[in-house]
Amino acid sequence: MRKVVAEWVLMHEISFSMVEDEGFNRMMRCAQPLWERISRFKVKKDCVTIYNNEKAKLKRLLDATSKMSLTTDLWKSKNQKMEYMVITVHFIDSTWKLQKRVLSFVHVPPPRRGIDICNAIYNCLMGWGVEHKIMSISMDNASANDVAMQHLKRNFSRTRKLLCGGKIFHVRCCAHILNLMVQDGLGQIKEVIQNVRESVLYINASDARLIDFSKIVKTLSLPTRKLILDCKTRWNSTYQMLSTAVVLKNAFSMYSDMDDHFNTCPTQEEWEKVELVCEILGVFNRTTNLISGSDYPTANLFLPEIYGIKIILDRQVSDDRAFVRDMTLKMKLKFDKYWGDCNMLMSIASVLDPRWKMRAIEFSFPKIYTNNEATQNIAKVRSILVEIYAEYESMQSEIVDEANFSTVNPSEGASSSNVPSSSLNSTALGFHEICEYVRTVETIPPPKSELDLYIEETCLMLDRATSSSFDALVWWKENSMKYRILSKMARDILAIPITTVASEATFSAGSRIIDTYRASLAPETVQILICGGDWTRSTYGVKKKFKVNNLFIAYFSMLFCHNLLMHDIHLLII
Repeated sequence: MRKVVAEWVLMHEISFSMVEDEGFNRMMRCAQPLWERISRFKVKKDCVTIYNNEKAKLKRLLDATSKMSLTTDLWKSKNQKMEYMVITVHFIDSTWKLQKRVLSFVHVPPPRRGIDICNAIYNCLMGWGVEHKIMSISMDNASANDVAMQHLKRNFSRTRKLLCGGKIFHVRCCAHILNLMVQDGLGQIKEVIQNVRESVLYINASDARLIDFSKIVKTLSLPTRKLILDCKTRWNSTYQMLSTAVVLKNAFSMYSDMDDHFNTCPTQEEWEKVELVCEILGVFNRTTNLISGSDYPTANLFLPEIYGIKIILDRQVSDDRAFVRDMTLKMKLKFDKYWGDCNMLMSIASVLDPRWKMRAIEFSFPKIYTNNEATQNIAKVRSILVEIYAEYESMQSEIVDEANFSTVNPSEGASSSNVPSSSLNSTALGFHEICEYVRTVETIPPPKSELDLYIEETCLMLDRATSSSFDALVWWKENSMKYRILSKMARDILAIPITTVASEATFSAGSRIIDTYRASLAPETVQILICGGDWTRSTYGVKKKFKVNNLFIAYFSMLFCHNLLMHDIHLLII
């Protein structure tokens, strides 16, 4: 029972002192009359035991994995002014299931330069003994991370442990790039957004206003919606606020006719701007939800999403309306800055999707790049594909050679034939000369590689419904006997994450904050809680539930100072 309690503490990030509460112990005695009260120190000791056991299990799992990829992210401890770096490993296991585990949650002392980040990552990999198995590392676009990647790349290159010379080693976080693009775009219409925000706040300032607004909504037969107040650092909440408010724009306008003090209601022209902004942000919202989902989709899904964003930006950047042009131009400049060069990982992963193969880049590249750039980038993708495949083919040959060498009996090395040595030599000579003659008169095409055969075969044709639920990993698992080498390559590349964080954090321009309880603990204890909790949840298939963002709490606390009720925060229109 103590083990279960400790797992519960780790799994759901419960305070150690919870086990000393009278209510908890009363509940435990009702469930198990023989339950004996334990102290916070005992449950901490139990958590350490579970941490060590789970770490040993993970070590065995990683030892059995040939290649893996990493993501890193920085977290801040607000109370202690400390920064931690979480290092997460991503791989596909023997059953072809996508897996991720937190390897380390380590304190990074000031000044947190690129070399400090590099050392923290490399020491973590050395500690787990997986430094020779790393395919790629995904990071956001901070300058310190760029420096860290340069140092890491040099470290790995010295030992020749990088695949394809490190061409797909550094993966920039797509979610972070999308966030930067959206923030730049929203900055162009901040006055309009502020008017909508103030309108939402005004309607919510009293029960009487909320009731009157609700009556107008019913009178106009508008759909019932929750008026969502946004958090300024989380652009998806701004999108939700705008998309909800614009549906009720007529109700806002009618309410402004009734209330002379309501002077922040957007004009008709501003509502039109909101509608256009929502159309653009909707694409970004969908893409960010896809690429940053907690289940981490495989890398083959990203190129079509990025292509869709490029099409939207190209269409809107030539719009007749100045504000649309200004907004999308800022976003397009950011797009070109980070994706102007061919994103090799997304391109290669799309080729390894049997529904598209080379067709995805042949279709999308001419629309993303100029004709010359498109041709060059398509050739570049094919060249790197061939280079990566050649390395996997070489690794497979080494494995086969080692296996053959280990099965050879040394006593069988000498010939057991009774044919004299001179006869064998003359026979071998004649055989050799005939073979040479055949080579001079016959042209024998070299055997095609699995990569060539895969690309030459027709794409997998699926209807829309089936294609939307298609799982590339399942296909490669089912075809792993046909493509013995290529399937290993696909398994490792499709596991590379394109983003560093799950969606709860990707919409935010703020930092990830460690809660007050964990911030008060020693760094070693925080490591045990974060890593042990992640490993325990993975063992039992429990998904982490995200807590309310601290920024939301701070913002809503300000509203309570004005004596608002809890239900007013969400503006539930009855």
